[in-house]
Amino acid sequence: MAFKLNKTLYRTVIIASFIAVNALIISGIGSAWVFLNTGADRTSMLHLEVPMDEVYRPEIAWSNVDNPGRPIEEQTLGEITNDYLNAWHVRNIAFKKNDYYGIKDFYTDSARVRLYDNIDLNLKNNNWYKRTTLKHNGAIDFYSVDGTMVVFKDHNVVEYQEIYTGEELLYKEKDTTSYHVMMLLEDGFWRIRHLKEIENSRDTTTLAARDIDAELKKIENLKGINYYPKDTPWDTFGKRFDATVINEDFKIIHDMGLNGIRIFVQYEDFGKSTVKKDKIALLVKVLDLAEENKLDVILTLFDFYGDYDVSNWTLTNRHAEAIVHAVKDHPALLAWDLKNEPDLDLASRGRERVIGWLEQMMENIKLWDRNHPVTIGWSSPEAAVELVDQVDFVSYHYYRELSDFNKTYDILKKKALDKPIMLQEYGLSSYGGIWNFYRGSDKRQAEYYAEIQPLLLEKNIPFVAWTLYDFSEVPTAVVGKLPWRKSKQYHFGFLTKRGKKKAAYEHFALQK
Repeated sequence: MAFKLNKTLYRTVIIASFIAVNALIISGIGSAWVFLNTGADRTSMLHLEVPMDEVYRPEIAWSNVDNPGRPIEEQTLGEITNDYLNAWHVRNIAFKKNDYYGIKDFYTDSARVRLYDNIDLNLKNNNWYKRTTLKHNGAIDFYSVDGTMVVFKDHNVVEYQEIYTGEELLYKEKDTTSYHVMMLLEDGFWRIRHLKEIENSRDTTTLAARDIDAELKKIENLKGINYYPKDTPWDTFGKRFDATVINEDFKIIHDMGLNGIRIFVQYEDFGKSTVKKDKIALLVKVLDLAEENKLDVILTLFDFYGDYDVSNWTLTNRHAEAIVHAVKDHPALLAWDLKNEPDLDLASRGRERVIGWLEQMMENIKLWDRNHPVTIGWSSPEAAVELVDQVDFVSYHYYRELSDFNKTYDILKKKALDKPIMLQEYGLSSYGGIWNFYRGSDKRQAEYYAEIQPLLLEKNIPFVAWTLYDFSEVPTAVVGKLPWRKSKQYHFGFLTKRGKKKAAYEHFALQK
């Protein structure tokens, strides 16, 4: 009896083991199959020291996927796109660091030779490059029947490049190049076998003429205010977003006889290069409320942003592109303000770098939106002469003594190429504590507006004052921690924190 039991137990163990082993094999095959047929980031298996999405997000548009080989599957096209852009990303890193790192993962043996030669030459001459592209335009020529080779053209690729010797910037350039590309499927990855420059294709895209005359006329007649909610300054679209509060504020602004506002979008708050849909929804809601209250909106795209490095231009372009396309047709939108006070970064970030970023951003926004003017919110009248030939209207900020206002305005007007000039920020704090030597007061603030408002109206200078409310809190990121700077920021409003009219209100509000 015992022998029979042992024999039965032995057979049971063998059968159970066989089932378990086969289950593991099937499970492994299934897992592999699921991995190969999902959108898993295959680049995590490769040698990318920085994920591409964090530093490089160019757009690629395929204009033709028909080919004489076999139909190209949507998933396959996605894999080709991803590996192709990763190859550009790796090349950019290689030329920036003069390092072979990662090249073998995205280029075949023969294609690596030229890259390695270029890197060796750069090392010899102590040269290095910062490079980026913003958009690629692919058209499939051939996709092989066995699915292991694809040939396509990448038309009119706009490349931005800075060339350095040591730490010295030699020159920068913008170049448009077309490429003939062959990629092979090796070990489950698409690698570039052939990347050859070809004669640029003629760009047959016909852009509609920019139609901004009506908006510029509104700009010339704008009488507005820079707006933040009093309880959430510099955080309009944050967790405490309250449409009811904003609507009531807009009613107040309209009742003051004003017809416009300027609002701000923060780069990080909106999700950087991957703009959050819920933030877009809140922005649209604010524009809806502005329209209901008959207020035109100047939208400042970048505030508290200071990384102008050419390597990261694709990130800010994806950010701006998403916002522009989301709201460019909204009836409340009046104009785009690229950047708040970029001249404050000229010394620390480098003038060429800041100006280069502004130029390419302006060019692209004008392509994305043909119907709204573009400006830059310079911090002074002296800085506002920068890019005066490229902006649609000139904007500057003024927080100095009024005795110099006429002189500085007249100088700027002579250099503004007959374009509208907007006083985009101005005002006086009523703070009168120790950090202002007890000089400020509600009375002095009122006297300031009693002097400047008639001047602006007489000269027909469009204006956007700072700001509606005194604030309960001011983030350190705005002006730093120094109390003599921060204390003033609480008291620029025409209304107190409780909504009571200050003396300046009567000199600023217009008769309707």
